[in-house]
Formats: sequence, C-alpha cells, structure tokens
Amino acid sequence: MKRDVYTELVAWKRSEWRKPLLVRGARQTGKTFILKEFGKCEYQSIAYFNFEEDPRLKELFAGSLKPGKLIENLSLYQKRPIRPALDLIVLDEIQTSNEALNALKYFQEEANDYHVAAAGSLLGVKLSTPMSFPVGKVNFIDLQPMSFLEFLDAVGESQYRQLIEATETPEPIPLPFHEELIDLLRRYYFVGGMPEAVRQYAETRNLDDVLPGCGRRNGCGSGSKAGGWLVKPVLQG
Repeated sequence: MKRDVYTELVAWKRSEWRKPLLVRGARQTGKTFILKEFGKCEYQSIAYFNFEEDPRLKELFAGSLKPGKLIENLSLYQKRPIRPALDLIVLDEIQTSNEALNALKYFQEEANDYHVAAAGSLLGVKLSTPMSFPVGKVNFIDLQPMSFLEFLDAVGESQYRQLIEATETPEPIPLPFHEELIDLLRRYYFVGGMPEAVRQYAETRNLDDVLPGCGRRNGCGSGSKAGGWLVKPVLQG
C-alpha cells in the first residue's frame, strides 16, 4: 500500500548528507513492508537481515564492527556480494542487537557509500543500552499508523484526498461529498491505521473482518451478533 513516508525515503537516498537510517515505530506499523518496497523499487537489489527471525545474525556483529569485515560477512551469509550504492542493506528488528545498532556509526564514519537502513520497535530502541546508541551518526524516520489521507488512498478513494488537499481555506464542502467523507472517516475510526487491518478492509470492504477474532472465517457475518452490534452504531453515528 502507498505510504506518505516513501517520499522521505527517496529524499534520504538522494541526500548528500545521508547517514545510516533508523526507521522507528510501534509494531505492525509497516516498517518492514515499506523498507522492502523501497529497496525493490529504488535499488538494484536488497540485502535483508532480520535479527528476530534469525538470532544467528548477532554472531556476525560479535567481533569486529569494521564495516569492511561486516560487509564481507553479510555478503557471505546471504551468498552474494553487497555493492555500495546499488544495494540497500536492511537490518530489521535491530533493537535485539546492541552491537548491530552500534555498528551504524562506523558505517557513517568509514563506509557511508553503503546504504544502510535499520528498523526497530520504538520501545526496543529506547531501551537499548546507552553505549550502543549511535548518537549523531544516523538519520531517523518515525513511522506512524496510516493517516486518514493514506486510508483514502488505500481504499480507492484518492479523489477525496485530492479534494481535501486542494482546499486551502476553510469553506463548506458540497453536501454529497461531505456525507461521503463523514462515512469514510467513521470507517477509518473503526478500522484504525494499522496497515494489515486497512489492507484487509480494502480487499473485502467488510468491517466485521477487521474485528479481532471475528470475520467470515470465524463465522461472524455482517449480521451476526458478534460483529453487527458494533459495526452498525459506528457507521450510523
């Protein structure tokens, strides 16, 4: 799904002041997805490493943190070379490895021609040991849940986003558009901004499907007592 933060990622890549990037955010806000999409579209290839899924990766950072040695080890680990500027290195769930977090500063100081983007939960990064945090050596992007404008794009209602963004001064919106926007806003309040829930709603247009533990797979139809009792008041106001 389209995210507004994508333009920030492109600006980061093109900046002459670029440093290793740390994308922070709550879990399930789409950090992994957006970095993979960015790497696929803006680079020749992506070198993706997830410290939570593969704890063995921490061993590669247990010794020397010299970028040259790390690149050599990471290239060997993924069985293909990592090239400066052409490949995006993604270090996902970096909050689980203080050494990997600390290594970012050495990439900035000694090997900034390599494009390194790390992702970590906001709480996990904050709780990392002080000695490991690369103060002043990284760029930050904080990824939030999807905004209402992003929600409009995701559910195929981009024309209403354009209408909102084109309105420079407060003025009445024609009643048919106003009523439609109110309905969409209520749906956004119900679905929320987590990308997975928005994606599910965009595909099915069934609000019951985004109820925790509900949905058609679990026997909760739009008219069921499990879901309908909550959906209808939300939509009716």
